Amino acid sequence: MNKIIRTICYFSDNPSEQTISSLDQIAELSTKNGFVVQTKRLCSSNRELVFNLDENHGKEGYLFGLGSTILEDYKQLSAKIIKANNVSLNLELANKEITEQEVGILFNIISQRPSLTFNFTYVFNNEPSSPYFPSGNYQQNGFSIGLQPTDLSENCSSLSEWFSNIKGAWNDIINLVGKNPEFLGIDSSIAPLFTGISSFVNFIKRLGLDFSYSATTDTYLQITKFIKQENPKPVGLCGIMFPCLEDFELADEYEKGNFSIERNVYLSLHSGLGIDTYPMGIDEKPERIIDILKLIQGLSNKYHKPLAARFVSDGKAKIGEKTDFQNQYLKDVVVKPL
Repeated sequence: MNKIIRTICYFSDNPSEQTISSLDQIAELSTKNGFVVQTKRLCSSNRELVFNLDENHGKEGYLFGLGSTILEDYKQLSAKIIKANNVSLNLELANKEITEQEVGILFNIISQRPSLTFNFTYVFNNEPSSPYFPSGNYQQNGFSIGLQPTDLSENCSSLSEWFSNIKGAWNDIINLVGKNPEFLGIDSSIAPLFTGISSFVNFIKRLGLDFSYSATTDTYLQITKFIKQENPKPVGLCGIMFPCLEDFELADEYEKGNFSIERNVYLSLHSGLGIDTYPMGIDEKPERIIDILKLIQGLSNKYHKPLAARFVSDGKAKIGEKTDFQNQYLKDVVVKPL
């Protein structure tokens, strides 16, 4: 089995070089015990220290998160964020009136450094301590782990076989770090990537289901139930991610017209975590973004469910044009209107 840890994330109110060293130690332990570790991350509410560490280590592959901010914070931090190496953040809007000012942040990023749309998301009733960025948010010191569970579906012909493999990987993590007092838990979110066994849509097809057909089955409900109820030490979001452009086979469905905003919201409501790496044209109207954010806000509050909205732009492509992200994690597509 391909046991892949998508991310190990340390959360600290006073991050330092020692925190980086602790990240390295957990990653090394995981690697020695059969896991592939993709990313090492650090999230803190101490913004000055985050920017300092990013300056020293941001080009070495470490990812840094500021967690949740408010509009006023972003205005003060925007210059540093735009210039940073690899800093992520989110804007919590569950109980905030959504106006052109909030949406203006997204368009500001697009105009100044569009690649950073990958590092920014709007969140609603966000859960703390998720190792997945940009939703990751500091609440307490410690570290959490998130897998890339799609790869554990190799040679599986049923959900039960896949679930068994995932449970085995969870137990391996518990055996490795479960006694560490800093271990916060496992975010059991389904985080797909690229094509083949890493793609969630690919697995759905291997189950014999057309993606559009699968949307009106209980497949995703079964998966959600499993990852929420069987996780031995849950923390963070623990839902299904539908990253439109990171799961390349989902991007194909988008281009076919099978993954509209409506379907994305529908799947997110009963199984998923919101809108993720969804492409938008630079000529998209801010009013449309406001409408969608208000909908996500209302659904999140109504159903007491964490949701997010991460729109991405290459800073050039308009509606009807093909993107050029120059980002290995995002598949280029012809942008559709939201």
